[in-house]
Amino acid sequence: MRIGLLTEGGYPYLSGDAGLWCDRLVRGLGQHEFDVYALSRAEHQEAAGWVELPPQVSRVRTARLWTAEDDGVAYGRRARRRFAESYGELVTALCEGDPPDPAGPPGAAPTAQADRFANALYGLAELARDEGGLVGALRSENAVRTLERACRAPGALRPAREARVPELLAVAAHLERALRPLSLDWYGEDGGGDGLDAVDLCHATSGGAAALPGLLARHFFDVPLLVTEYGVRLRTHYLSSGPGPSSTGFGSAPAAEAAPAVRALVAAFHGRLAAEVYRQAACVTPGNTHARRWQERCGADRAKLRTVYPGMEASRFAEVGDSLDTADPHTLVWVGRVEPAKDLVSLLHAFAELRKEEPRTRLRIVGAPAGAEGQAYLGHCKVLAAQLFPDEADGPHAVGDNPVSFEEIGGPEAPTLAEAYAAGAVVVLSSVVEGFPVGLVEAMFCGRATVSTDVGAVVEVIGGTGLVVPPRNPRALAEACVALLRDPERRARLGAAARARALELFTVEQNITAFHGIYLELVAQAPVRRFIFDDGDPRPFAVPAEACLPGHWTGLDARVASRRGPGWAAGPPPRDPSPIAATEGAR
Repeated sequence: MRIGLLTEGGYPYLSGDAGLWCDRLVRGLGQHEFDVYALSRAEHQEAAGWVELPPQVSRVRTARLWTAEDDGVAYGRRARRRFAESYGELVTALCEGDPPDPAGPPGAAPTAQADRFANALYGLAELARDEGGLVGALRSENAVRTLERACRAPGALRPAREARVPELLAVAAHLERALRPLSLDWYGEDGGGDGLDAVDLCHATSGGAAALPGLLARHFFDVPLLVTEYGVRLRTHYLSSGPGPSSTGFGSAPAAEAAPAVRALVAAFHGRLAAEVYRQAACVTPGNTHARRWQERCGADRAKLRTVYPGMEASRFAEVGDSLDTADPHTLVWVGRVEPAKDLVSLLHAFAELRKEEPRTRLRIVGAPAGAEGQAYLGHCKVLAAQLFPDEADGPHAVGDNPVSFEEIGGPEAPTLAEAYAAGAVVVLSSVVEGFPVGLVEAMFCGRATVSTDVGAVVEVIGGTGLVVPPRNPRALAEACVALLRDPERRARLGAAARARALELFTVEQNITAFHGIYLELVAQAPVRRFIFDDGDPRPFAVPAEACLPGHWTGLDARVASRRGPGWAAGPPPRDPSPIAATEGAR
């Protein structure tokens, strides 16, 4: 089977958890062939280079989203008219303020509005393929004037009607950047095998820009699309859409980016795109129930959703999980990226309450700051810790020692991540915003009892094997930690149950098995595109996966010939996959 793996800002580049997950998936499915179509976010990412690719990756094609030179395409009169019609329909769909469709899921766009956006999007894609690009047209004065007419039209949203020239320019710039994948040469018609027309399945490793090429492959070639979201891109956009230069991610004036019109129109675009991705995808695999609820709210069909937990490497935590006697019974550990969303301030106040009950307890905060904001937050937390806990000394001639320490992985006290978790009897998570809590799963692999705040997918992940308290409640956090510190037998029971749960649900092997089964099911249900008949027209119909094998047993007569034999049919049969229903246990 030939898989077109669509990535954005991750694999095959040396960056992030998403790239690591893709690498594990590709290596684990060695019986398939992978073509990687990578959207690059930044120049420094490309400079970092690629990971070492396994032999099953036959080709990597890269497109730069962070820069786009004018394509130099000069549209004729007919092409300009096509652009004006399609772009006008697209921006009109963004400006409309129609009420939700009562027959659809909550938050879904009305059907007519969704169709308008989809038809306009595919119209622009067809124009780009016919003319050789869209960059110049999207940057033209005609595009800005078309956007302005849509904003001033009757029925437009109030923020759109109030948009001034700087806001219109900012929105047009964002749309140009977001629609750059439409101008790629990945959608050729010659069937030469260099584009997405040659793959059996497109697997988008996130929503948003990464899924856009998959949408076009679905539109042009009827290639089935699988979308995996471990962090819902639309949710990320909403959370980061506050005032400031980073809210929209493009290089316009900060004042324009913070305007209500810009935020409203950009949010409308990403919402419409997410709805179309969910509508056209053959299957959507959220990483947890929290993400699944977001997808349903944004219009995803519940019948298409299959929860597949992200696979994590358990072997590096095996030694710690097998030996619990190394933990200091008077130490709490927090591990993660230092940033405001982790709410270390509440953790420090909770620790102050805890020390009144257990004065021997120590708190180890292990993690590096996330960017400039994280660096400033780390400095604030250190100042707060010094104020709450003045250095303590055993006597008048001893040096004082603060019960709170700030460390990073690789230091003398925590050389590895596993040793950081091994240092404490209880692992604490104090976040106010969380998607899938990777650090919590790592603590579970280590067999540690945990105290966590009830955010994101925490309750789903922990499954009753740890204590959960409300966020921003230092007193509740302190009481839960005291309860575990005073009861070593309970800590041991919870830790053992947590480790068993993690090994059952969150390993790399479980993740790979689930996707292998989904791949086979989607290709089995896809239209037959590899067979050519005498009349030259493909005849799509649902077939079992075995129909892709060469031979005459399928019932097709001798006139039917395969353009190419599937790579996965040449070798021995793959491992027997687990039923996909097993992944639906993901509640």
